[in-house]
Amino acid sequence: MNFGKLKKLNLREIWQNEATNFTPWLADNIGELSEALGMQLELNQREAGVGDFSLDLLAVDLGTSRTVVIENQVTKTDHDHLGKLITYASGFNASVIIWIAESFREEHRQAMEWLNQITDTGTEFFGVVVEVLQIDDSKPAYNFNPIVFPNEWRKTKKASSSELSPKMEAYQNYFQLLIDELREKHKFTNARKTQAASWYSFASGFSGITYGINFAKGNRARVELYISLNQKELNKNIFDLLLKEKDEIEKEFGSKLEWERLDDKQASRVALYRNGSIEDDEKTIIEIKDWSIANVLKFKKVFGNRLKYLLTQLNTR
Repeated sequence: MNFGKLKKLNLREIWQNEATNFTPWLADNIGELSEALGMQLELNQREAGVGDFSLDLLAVDLGTSRTVVIENQVTKTDHDHLGKLITYASGFNASVIIWIAESFREEHRQAMEWLNQITDTGTEFFGVVVEVLQIDDSKPAYNFNPIVFPNEWRKTKKASSSELSPKMEAYQNYFQLLIDELREKHKFTNARKTQAASWYSFASGFSGITYGINFAKGNRARVELYISLNQKELNKNIFDLLLKEKDEIEKEFGSKLEWERLDDKQASRVALYRNGSIEDDEKTIIEIKDWSIANVLKFKKVFGNRLKYLLTQLNTR
């Protein structure tokens, strides 16, 4: 067996400038960072301003709607970036704080670990090493390596002062089982951690559009395509274009759907409902979970390529 020689490349050889090369690349590859951290990160803004400073990337974790701040550097960590990171976290009231660097000084790694220890369960700090590897003269490959991340056991102890109600705990347990199955069995999501809420959203691959699973009013369970870009007119335009294909879409889906334009709101949705509540018996809860999983997979299959085509057409107008 002949083995090649593995070597680590200097990041400056790949990205000469942090702001103009690395940050745009990271924005385009935020899905890979999501996978490394078990989240569903969607980019909101590059160079987001906080006073006289600019955060590299402002994002949201779609599944939990948590605000995420990302600060990156293509060198070893320094005090300047640590100070900025805390400033950005405060300025955006972020729940997830991610620091990406070529390597971490020991004192900075310890500082991030300490922050994870003293903060509550709603705040998480991640230190991520980005490395570019090459075997002999092969094409370089990048890798995100988390070296600092929340210790869930430590944080669970801090949650005692704000214990969940039985209903919220039931929601949390339900959606944890649901996302675990979607991730492990169906490769539908990278998400690993849920929240105590009656809903969960999944990335569609298109910014501002998600697939949702939730418990709606009136003791109904719902699976949905949720269209919520920043512009109301654009949301309604996308919805109307999909509505023109209603018959074909429902035939492919295999059942009637609810087409909710929501004229009094910015967003629009296409949904499928069934009776169900988180307070139902265990057998019914399992049926609701299985129904939700089967249909969210259908939503992605039926709407995925249509959304790609429609958004391409709208962007070229």
